[in-house]
Amino acid sequence: MAQEIFSIAVLEALPGKQEELLAKLRELYTMMHAKGYCRDTLHRDSSDPGRFLHVRRWTSPEMRSEAQVDPDVHRYWQMLPELCIIPIVYESLEKVFES
Repeated sequence: MAQEIFSIAVLEALPGKQEELLAKLRELYTMMHAKGYCRDTLHRDSSDPGRFLHVRRWTSPEMRSEAQVDPDVHRYWQMLPELCIIPIVYESLEKVFES
């Protein structure tokens, strides 16, 4: 079985764009999962409702590479700057241990 790749990004919704951001992320997550690229989870910062933590589990390095050239994926990635700021992205996280 291929090794999953974990990625995390912080997303900060632009003023007045929070609901549109959430709608687009739902669409993106659904499409990415349907194509078998990954599984995504979105968490909200309870102290700042406009800040989100995006956790992605890429199915494999090959599926991540395929997604990176998929025009359907690019359409969503290109609209994100109109909806949010992404101050930090961790592309490939390595598990140290789990309890």
